[in-house]
Amino acid sequence: MKQNILYILLILGFCLTTNQANAQFDPIKGCVVDANGNCLPNTILSAMPFLRIIPDARAGAMGDLGLATSVDPNAMHFNSSKLAFVDNNIGLSATYTPWLRDLGLTDVYLTYLTGYKRIDKLSTVGFGLRFFSLGEINFTDDQGNSQGTGRPRELEVSLAYARKLGENFSAGLTAKYIYSNLASGQEVAGILISSANAFAADISLTYKKDVNLGGYDSEWTIGYALTNVGTKVTYTQSTTKDFLPMNMGLGTAIKMNFDDYNSISFGLDINKLVIPSPISSTRITETGEIVPNEDYDANNNDIGDYREKSMFSGLIGSFGDAQGGASEEFKELNYSFGAEYWYDNQFAVRAGYYFEHPEKGDRNFLTVGVGLKYNVFGLNLSYLVPTNNRRNPLDNTLRFTLNFDLDAYQNRNN
Repeated sequence: MKQNILYILLILGFCLTTNQANAQFDPIKGCVVDANGNCLPNTILSAMPFLRIIPDARAGAMGDLGLATSVDPNAMHFNSSKLAFVDNNIGLSATYTPWLRDLGLTDVYLTYLTGYKRIDKLSTVGFGLRFFSLGEINFTDDQGNSQGTGRPRELEVSLAYARKLGENFSAGLTAKYIYSNLASGQEVAGILISSANAFAADISLTYKKDVNLGGYDSEWTIGYALTNVGTKVTYTQSTTKDFLPMNMGLGTAIKMNFDDYNSISFGLDINKLVIPSPISSTRITETGEIVPNEDYDANNNDIGDYREKSMFSGLIGSFGDAQGGASEEFKELNYSFGAEYWYDNQFAVRAGYYFEHPEKGDRNFLTVGVGLKYNVFGLNLSYLVPTNNRRNPLDNTLRFTLNFDLDAYQNRNN
């Protein structure tokens, strides 16, 4: 289906930029405000945001939870160090996620293929392939004249190595190549658009320990991951490049085994984008006067200094660069809560909730899902239920993940 999605996205991006340009920072309220003094969204924006899309249905059913949940092949996205704790020698997973189905689109989707191979009792390697298609697009100029068609697409290829550093502790390192082609060959205001390429890495840690909780054998896990740390990118010849969606996450989960047939898990993930927070070009003084913000463009080149930071200075400074101070920094945290119940390791029921502050994106939704496992195959389904009027690309959409236990397949054929 041909849709002029890119044109819509460019308009939305222009509106966001315009709102920021016509807004000013109010130090009393601690936020960016409009002409009426109302707080405006000050969302952190990055290039290639598809890297932060939750790719699998299991996590999607648990409020996007995954840093410390039990290991499966999709650990590659959240925390590759979990792979060191796999029980099987080899596993595969494939996920298909329809995108924007509420808008009637049928050719926008995300696919994710991932797997692992255990080398020995201490080491495991993993791989991941993510492909995001924006369908077929009709390009037009500002007069509505046709400029041809295109198929915007983005790709991530990743390889991971995870190793146990002790009985309960592991570390993981993931290397990534990322490609993005949104409108290559098109021109906007006389500027030629090209594709973008980047290299990035993830660093992750996992601590896992058997405990006794309420008289039941339980597993307690803590997971940490710093992801998408990589080169800045641009889609034009501009020297000002944009950050990848570098993210830092800390999560914990507890799994209680009631008996041989029943178990339940609860988890919490806290994530934060570790890239510079946007800064308003103007601010309000104590007397109510609107003046230029001296922190916006110190070198007077008409580009916000926060956009010109290097990758490392942007990452390190992201913990204290919000113009609203500590209160705004805490608003940049988002939270995932989730639960999972298994019966006889064959049938699972899942639910979760995701929260993001209204001034930092306002994504708030409930998720539900089920899982089935039988011998070689496992099937996971998830469904997103919006809880506010902020549209989500996955509103009322089912996503599907197939897991393959190749150990079980080999044992069955022996």
